Amino acid sequence: MVRRAGGWLFDQVMAGWDVTVVTAELGDPRALRILGVRARDLDSVLAVPVAGPCLQAIALHTDLYDSDERVRRMVRTAAEGRSAEIRLWGEMMPEDFDCGAHSVSHQLSLAARAFKAQALAAADIADEQQADTEVFRRGEIRRPRLVAAR
Repeated sequence: MVRRAGGWLFDQVMAGWDVTVVTAELGDPRALRILGVRARDLDSVLAVPVAGPCLQAIALHTDLYDSDERVRRMVRTAAEGRSAEIRLWGEMMPEDFDCGAHSVSHQLSLAARAFKAQALAAADIADEQQADTEVFRRGEIRRPRLVAAR
């Protein structure tokens, strides 16, 4: 998450967003704290029902979406309200997303680049060439087609 979306997360925090990264296994949260992000484990997030729309944006690796039914359910629920922007990265687009998903780039602020570099170092992640932008695919979950009965 830090490598692929760390700068975007930092810039969202600086814009006043309340940012939480949900992980399957809660490891060392230092890298996320450097970015100003709160870390929570998936089990504790799913244990508390959410009242009303609260997710404004979701960013996730397509492998996680494909491999965990709980994540798919959470993303689908957020998508049903049409209030959450969904950003994805990974090799293959999940089957239930519209194939017309397009790329969206986020130009990192200078501060985001600096904090992301520190977060990568704290996570012991080598990033040979840190980019000025982070690229995602914006996705929308395919809506079932209604078939008219005759």
